[in-house]
Amino acid sequence: MSSRPARRERGLSLIELVVFIVVLAIGVTGVAILFNQMTRSSVDPVVRKQALAIATSLMEEIELHAFTYCDPDDPAVGTATSAAGCAIPEAIGPEPGETRYADPRFDNVNDYNGFSMSGGIRDVTNTVVPGLGSYAASVTVQPISAGELPGIPTSEGLRITVNVTGPANANVVLQGYRLRYAPNSP
Repeated sequence: MSSRPARRERGLSLIELVVFIVVLAIGVTGVAILFNQMTRSSVDPVVRKQALAIATSLMEEIELHAFTYCDPDDPAVGTATSAAGCAIPEAIGPEPGETRYADPRFDNVNDYNGFSMSGGIRDVTNTVVPGLGSYAASVTVQPISAGELPGIPTSEGLRITVNVTGPANANVVLQGYRLRYAPNSP
């Protein structure tokens, strides 16, 4: 007779197997939720970057326009040293009939004050740019405040603010300045 002790069989009981499956399911669910959040968050930088590109493009378009005492259609536009020397003086906001999209077009920086695009970003032909239908933009143009730009009189500078909104609550605000300079500065 052998004096070997009886070996107990090794394996998993039904309860241990059920507990293992529950713990594994909780872990897989946690990883899936984390993966989903990471995937959703990775889209946000693209949306924000697109909103910044739209704001930058619109800011550049605005800053490339003239900032003069007279409307660019006025014969004195290049020589006037104040609004008094103009037949058609410039003021904040567009002149009657001016738009971004058709003649007569915006021709001065301050014409863009109050300009907005909703229902999509539009090119200069008023066509929604493909892929940008869920973005919107608005512009304000205001004279600079006293001391905002040291050494620059308030009448000689404009603050341009471009606000672009997009999907996933993306919001980009870009601010720039346009200064009046020679040949028609006092």
